[in-house]
Amino acid sequence: MAKKGPARDGTTSLKKLADYLGLNPATVSVVLNEVPGRSIPQTTRDRIKAAAKELNYHPSLLARSLRNRRTQAIGILVPQLGDGYHTQVLGGIGDHLMEAGYFYFTAHHRHRENLIEEYSRMLLGRGAEALITIDTRLEHPFPVPVVAVAGNHAVPGVTNVVLDHRFAAELVLTHLHSLGHRRIAFMRGQPFSSDSDERWRCLVLAARQIGIAIRPELIVQLDRDISSPELGYPAMQQLVSGAKSFTAVVAFNDMSAIGAIRALQDFGLNVPHDISVIGFDDINAAEFNNPRLTTIRQPLSNMGRIAAQCVLNRLHGSERYRKQIVVEPELIVRESTQKAKSKSLNK
Repeated sequence: MAKKGPARDGTTSLKKLADYLGLNPATVSVVLNEVPGRSIPQTTRDRIKAAAKELNYHPSLLARSLRNRRTQAIGILVPQLGDGYHTQVLGGIGDHLMEAGYFYFTAHHRHRENLIEEYSRMLLGRGAEALITIDTRLEHPFPVPVVAVAGNHAVPGVTNVVLDHRFAAELVLTHLHSLGHRRIAFMRGQPFSSDSDERWRCLVLAARQIGIAIRPELIVQLDRDISSPELGYPAMQQLVSGAKSFTAVVAFNDMSAIGAIRALQDFGLNVPHDISVIGFDDINAAEFNNPRLTTIRQPLSNMGRIAAQCVLNRLHGSERYRKQIVVEPELIVRESTQKAKSKSLNK
């Protein structure tokens, strides 16, 4: 017969639970830790689980990980939390890991090299079995499986989940060219962003292929480490105030595009009637901006899920190491682009 239960104060130990049930602690441990291959009647299993729930007993995850040498935990490195791009990728990773029964630790580093190095060591020191990075430049291999979303930098042992930037650049410039735009301004991404160099390289190649001249005076460099529309606002002010003539703007990402649109509106210009603006990423806010933003869709949440599944496959040995997984972009045409005016902007 089961003994009187211990106090329900969250401090129940395995031994107290076993005494309460009148069972061997090893039997209780086998059931609660779901150890396979043990012949224990289902009625006993049900009784143990019911008592554990009643007495608020939880198996020690630390003890379990020490026995199995598995923590079921993944470390995630991200530049910052709270903006559309990183949040959507992180959401896809988190949802997939949760469905697979894994926990994850997240650390944000603000693109600081010393923090990237320090936090990766700390995540591994806290039992992370693998790492997933988002828009983070890695400089060396790791002793665990690593998958980088938008890493765009070859590191031995690291699988890169990347967008087909060449195709994306062709979609952007073909769209604008088909609308009659020839004098196009460009916002280059911040030097510390992993996508910046590759995206710009592909835009230059696509422009040459299509026959669009890239004019140095119509290029503005983004450099602020922020993830709000404020990123693109001063850059557009700089372009318009410089008495430059252009009919369209290719922004580095959706946040800079939204900021650019606001700056143009504050100058008394209409988007897209006076100037067309195209973004990149298709964050959630893009569809609700005024005007709704034409942009290149990266399947951000799905890229996160791909990264998470790749890490799990490597942990379980079900997939060989792959250097790169390429994801296709999609042009989403909304309200911020239209046919070029016969006379370009000339402030």
